Amino acid sequence: MSEIKKVLVANRGEIAVRIMRTLHAMGIKTVAVYSEPDKDAPHVELADEAYLIGPAPSRESYLRIDRIVGTAKAANADAIHPGFGFLAENPEFAQAVADAGLVFIGPTASAIREMGNKLNSRALALKHDVPVIPAVDEREAGVDFLAQVKKIGFPVLIKAAAGGGGKGMRVVERAEDLAKSLEMSKRESLNAFGDDHVFIEKYLLHPRHIEFQVLGDLHGNVMHLNERECSIQRRHQKIIEETPSPLMTDGLRAEMGAAAVRLAKAVRYSSAGTVEFMVDANGKYYLLEMNTRLQVEHPVTEMTLGMDLVYWQVRIAEGQPLTMRPGPLRARGHAIECRIYAEDPAADFLPCAGRLAYLREPSGPFIRNDCGVRSGSEVTTHYDPMISKLIAWGETREASVARMKEALKDYVILGLRTNREYLVDILDLPAFQQGKLHTGFLKEHLPNWQPKQTNLEPALIAAALFGKRASRPASGPPGTGRPGTADKDGSNPWATVGNWGR
Repeated sequence: MSEIKKVLVANRGEIAVRIMRTLHAMGIKTVAVYSEPDKDAPHVELADEAYLIGPAPSRESYLRIDRIVGTAKAANADAIHPGFGFLAENPEFAQAVADAGLVFIGPTASAIREMGNKLNSRALALKHDVPVIPAVDEREAGVDFLAQVKKIGFPVLIKAAAGGGGKGMRVVERAEDLAKSLEMSKRESLNAFGDDHVFIEKYLLHPRHIEFQVLGDLHGNVMHLNERECSIQRRHQKIIEETPSPLMTDGLRAEMGAAAVRLAKAVRYSSAGTVEFMVDANGKYYLLEMNTRLQVEHPVTEMTLGMDLVYWQVRIAEGQPLTMRPGPLRARGHAIECRIYAEDPAADFLPCAGRLAYLREPSGPFIRNDCGVRSGSEVTTHYDPMISKLIAWGETREASVARMKEALKDYVILGLRTNREYLVDILDLPAFQQGKLHTGFLKEHLPNWQPKQTNLEPALIAAALFGKRASRPASGPPGTGRPGTADKDGSNPWATVGNWGR
């Protein structure tokens, strides 16, 4: 393949910004697409060119294959990068890009299709000696369906065959609740993926969610880039990820990594992808799914390995081979990521929409914030409410967690409630600090979380917005100029503002 010189990024928000920064560093021109409410978004401003593709609803803009491919052709782009979400794991999109004579910066349409259906991926995993969780296919079980479900034992988990992200997923603890839950899951799956096919698998109690980053090229080379622990979740959605996993040993990493590589090789995988596993209380692991795209949490891998996964996606798409030596890559230190959402954790994580009155991003050594908004940005109900991904690195897990807590406290977000303080409280939990994680961690440790009461004065909002100081008692040594400490004049303008935005 020839050198890629111009890329349309078929996405928005922080991932579009993150991809464009690497492309610019590589000397590649960028094309943004945007919906009407995103006309002033950071990704639009950052791109070399930007094109309106439709109104706010994603089905009329970011999910319009014809408009995105047509825009890429009109802009004389060589390639399209899908980011994650939207069309990233849509095989029809990948095929349409290829049919238009463009390069899809991702895996082949056939690999996406084969791994996108969980039942297909289960069958492939079994064929290549990758463990899977006992399950029952609702369409194939027939009259013995309930008997087969009872055989694997309650509780069970209903899952959509055609998708992920928690859509269509339900835990059923009793046989008498199965029929109603099945109906609800099928309806949700149909709405989310256009397919009501579901299956039921054994629900593991207190499992850990551990995934392996893989890279494959067009020459048959596949390697894994170590694991990420993703067990801290709400509504089956990850909110904190880290690498290395506190659970991992060299032996387990080698065994799980080899299984991930076998599965990726089985579908002739090229580009960046992730093989996800559940690990039970006995340390036995099972395939969950394979994500045929760049993951939200990829920065923690980049921080510990010192490599840029988007760079490698582009080089692989150009036909270049992987140049890293086969075998395990030695990571340095520990990295942790927190997803910053415009949502209210005290109200069942209800998304919050509106204008971000003020945003001050944290900074400092080994702090990275992949952000898709700025002061004045509108967070709408049309798209995912994630504002940014905050990443911290340290020589040890303890150091990275401590650095993350300070960064979260330095993050100032005014105008919308966020999960920032909730994340700080998670990191403060002794069980988290001890690495005793599982996917039900938040329900166990913070079942009825409420924010600490804060007396937010209008004068402090004005101070944040207009750069004025407000008198506050000093709470730390003078001269540091940091939140929670005093400035030289004894005031601390961020003492309350920095802890607002919950």
